[in-house]
Amino acid sequence: MPLHPDELPIDVDLAAALVAHERPDWAGLPVTLAGGGTDNVMFHLGDDLLMRMPRTAGGVGSLRKERTWLPRLAPALPVRIPEPVHAGSPSHAYPLEWSVYRWIDGAPPATDTVTDWGRFGGDLAAVVRDLHRIDLMGARRSGDLSWYRGGSLRETEQWAPPVFDEARPLVGDQLDLDRLEGWWRGGLALPDSSAPHVWLHGDLRPGNLLAANGRLHAVIDFGALSVGAPDAEHAAVWDLPRAARDAYWNALHLDEATWLRARAWAIVVAISGIPYYWRSYPEFVAECRARLAAILAGG
Repeated sequence: MPLHPDELPIDVDLAAALVAHERPDWAGLPVTLAGGGTDNVMFHLGDDLLMRMPRTAGGVGSLRKERTWLPRLAPALPVRIPEPVHAGSPSHAYPLEWSVYRWIDGAPPATDTVTDWGRFGGDLAAVVRDLHRIDLMGARRSGDLSWYRGGSLRETEQWAPPVFDEARPLVGDQLDLDRLEGWWRGGLALPDSSAPHVWLHGDLRPGNLLAANGRLHAVIDFGALSVGAPDAEHAAVWDLPRAARDAYWNALHLDEATWLRARAWAIVVAISGIPYYWRSYPEFVAECRARLAAILAGG
C-alpha cells in the first residue's frame, strides 16, 4: 500500500532497468529489495551497493543534500555514514533522481544486536557531539537545509493540536494523550534554545542506526540533514531503552530545559505519525506508540 497520495510505483524490475541503463558495468549485479522508509524504497545491488529511490518528488532534495554534504561530514564522525557513489538521472521510466551508495553491514539496535545499552547510548552521544561540532562550511538554515525539526518548537503549535485530536480515537485509552499533550505544551512554554545552529541528522530513530559487534557501527539516512537548533536531535533517544537514554544524557551533559524541549519534540513527532500512517504503515505507527509509551513510563 502506498505511504503517500502522490507516491510513484517502484519495484525490483524498475530498479534493475535504471541501473542497467545508466551503469552497464553493474547490469549483472543481482537486485533485491532491501526495505523502505517513509521517503525512499531501497534495493541491494550485488554485495557492496545500495540504491535509494524516492517515493515522491519531495524526496529528491534529500538525496542531493546527501551527495553534497556527506563526503564532507564523514571524516569528522566516529562511525560510518552513507557514501554516495552514483547520482541517477530522471527518465521516462522513473521521473526522479535516485542515488547509489556503498553498502554498510549491520543491523538496527535490538536486544540481539546490542550487548550493552549504556555503552550504545554513549556511542550515539559521541556521534551527535561530533556532528554538532563540525564547522558549517558556509551552510545556513535555508532551502533543503531547513528541516522543521531544527526550528522553534513553537512552530508545531500551528499543526499539532488537530493531530492530537485525530490520534485520540485511534489509540483510545491505551496512551494518556492528555498527559502527553500537557508535556508538549510545557515544552512550548520554555524559551527557545540559545545554542548556536549546528549540523543536525534530524531523524536518529533506531531504523537509521546500525549496530555491529554489539556497538553502534553506522548512522544512515541523512535525508533530514539540516542546520538548526539542537533540541529535536535528542528526541529519538526515547526510542532506546532507559539505560541508553541515561548514558546519552550523561555523556552530553544536557540541561533540563534542553531535555524538556527534546521530550516535547519526541512527543509531537511521534503523535504526528500515528494518524498519517495508521493504515499505510502499521510498523511505523507501532514505533511511534512505543516511543510515547516510553515517555509516559517516566523516561
